[in-house]
Formats: sequence, C-alpha cells, structure tokens
Amino acid sequence: MDLKLQGKTALVTGGSEGIGKAITLALAKEGVDVAICARRKDVLEATARDLARATNRKIVPIPADLRKDADAKAFVRQAHDALGRVDILVNNAGSAAGGVIEHLTEDDWEKGLQLKFMGYVRCLRYVLPIMVKQGGGRVVNLIGNDGVKPSYWEICPGAANAAGQNLTVSLAGQYGKNGISFVAVNPGPVRTERWTGLVKAMSRDMKISYEEADTLAPASIPLGRIAEVEEVANLVVMLASPLMQMVNGTMIEIDGGQDKPLMDRFRDKNR
Repeated sequence: MDLKLQGKTALVTGGSEGIGKAITLALAKEGVDVAICARRKDVLEATARDLARATNRKIVPIPADLRKDADAKAFVRQAHDALGRVDILVNNAGSAAGGVIEHLTEDDWEKGLQLKFMGYVRCLRYVLPIMVKQGGGRVVNLIGNDGVKPSYWEICPGAANAAGQNLTVSLAGQYGKNGISFVAVNPGPVRTERWTGLVKAMSRDMKISYEEADTLAPASIPLGRIAEVEEVANLVVMLASPLMQMVNGTMIEIDGGQDKPLMDRFRDKNR
C-alpha cells in the first residue's frame, strides 16, 4: 500500500534513540524528510547522520530540552525553516519515572510532567499555527497505556499520560475545522534503551531479583513478550499517513492485549 507520505515533512521529538529513532527511520523510508530533537547533541547528530545515510532523506538534528519553552519554540522554528513546512508532528520525547509513591521524589514528578506532558504542549503551541496557515496537518502523540490502564507502580507516568490523552482528544475537537487531525498511540512495555533501568526499579520496589522482575512484563501480555520499537514505529507511520486522517480524536493501544498492569499482577499473585 502506498501511504502517500513521499515528499512529506515531519518533526519527531525524542528522535535520537529508542522509539523516536525507529519512527524517524520508518518515516524516512517512506520518503519523509524529518527534523529530530533531543537533549544530547552528540547522540542526536550521530543518529541524524546514520539515518540520512541509510535512507537518503534529509534528517535535521536540532538539540532541544523540551522542559524549556524557548527550546521548544526554537526547535519548531528551525525545523520549519529547514523543511519548508510541517505536515506531521510526532510528540515522543520524554519519560516519567516508574515507582511506588514512597520512592517518587518531588523531582521525579516535576521531570515526568514537564517532559511527558508539558513538552507535548509546548511543541503543539508552536506547530499548530503553522499547520493552520498551511491548511492542515497530522499530529501523532506517543503516550502510554498506563494512562488508560492505571497501575500503582506507574502513577507518575500514568498521570502524565492521562493528561496527554485528554489533550489529544480535546484538540481533535478544536482543530478538525482546520484540517488538522490527532491520534494518540499508547504503547505498553517496549524494549528500548531504558528498559533495563525500569526492570531494575521493579526489582527494587518488589524486592525480587532482576531476572524475576524481567519476567513480569511478558507475563502480563497474552502474546508473551513486550513490543519492539519497530512495531510501534510501523503503527505510527501508518497513522501519520494522509490515508488515516479520519482516525481523529482516537487512542490506540499497542500492548499485545495487556489486560492488567504488570505490577498489579504481581501484587495479586503475592497477596
């Protein structure tokens, strides 16, 4: 199927590694020129070089810390200048600390909400006027299934994600008249660079071995494994296509049918 993405442009936040890097690669393979941002300039620029070489598309690296409004504004402005227009925005940057409330610090909450929610708000604040002037666009917000499948161990990401999901649906109602459509993609556990850190935190909070903690997520998913970044990227690219414009104000889980958060399963098992 031709996704009608050839010659389009996209902004991908958090594009230097993990899911964001996989999304950038998949978009570029479909003929999209992409501007990416992340905080670490060296990693970001190395990723841009590698992906440009692999796809023969323009990959524009723009260092930015989306906890800062000025950085978000500069990212969007520089990306727009480099690409000429903004057809697609993929909000992906940021994560929030997992853990029970006893272990979450004020800084954990602040970082989680600033990156995982306010970073999305900031980029949208500057991208949407561009899309309105163009006469349309597509926004894909990478959020997370713990916003709709709450877990006591993921209360910080769950809070940020629930806010992002509300934002996505609300803006879909506001900007449809401008030809801009929105969709939220809600991954469950995904094997990224930060997965090891999450497993270590689970091991700490559950007082179990790392090896046992690493089995919790697959055990919570009917398919018996967690997702790979390429699987999430494939879904995002399909949803970014103009063919999917009517998928608006919708949230789509990609979690293998996970029916209960992994930490809640552990709690129920050990009551």
